[in-house]
Amino acid sequence: MYMGDTKAGTFIAQDRYGNKYYENLAEELPLRTRWVDYKDKEFNPDQIEPGWHLWMSYAVDKPPSEDALLKTGVRAWEIKEHRPNMTISRAAYKPYSTVKPKSPTPWTPQVASR
Repeated sequence: MYMGDTKAGTFIAQDRYGNKYYENLAEELPLRTRWVDYKDKEFNPDQIEPGWHLWMSYAVDKPPSEDALLKTGVRAWEIKEHRPNMTISRAAYKPYSTVKPKSPTPWTPQVASR
């Protein structure tokens, strides 16, 4: 919709973040039959839940609204809130070095007399 691509299809479901998922098996090209209408105008693919990502990438046939294994919020170990991808930001993961730092004084050559 925001990229100038007009689509029509069947509304499948809405996730807990407000994204709406659609499918059109009759008129679309293969592997272009499923799409998402993001809630925010500044959309980012990390706003899609893992179960919906599986459905969008054609890894499963049934959407998470119909499949009990793909539903989020069912398992105790799942993340409760959305965490955005922090790559290329100040909050990005930075590994630390376990190597001993070099000495702070530079090496100076010792000249021996002949």
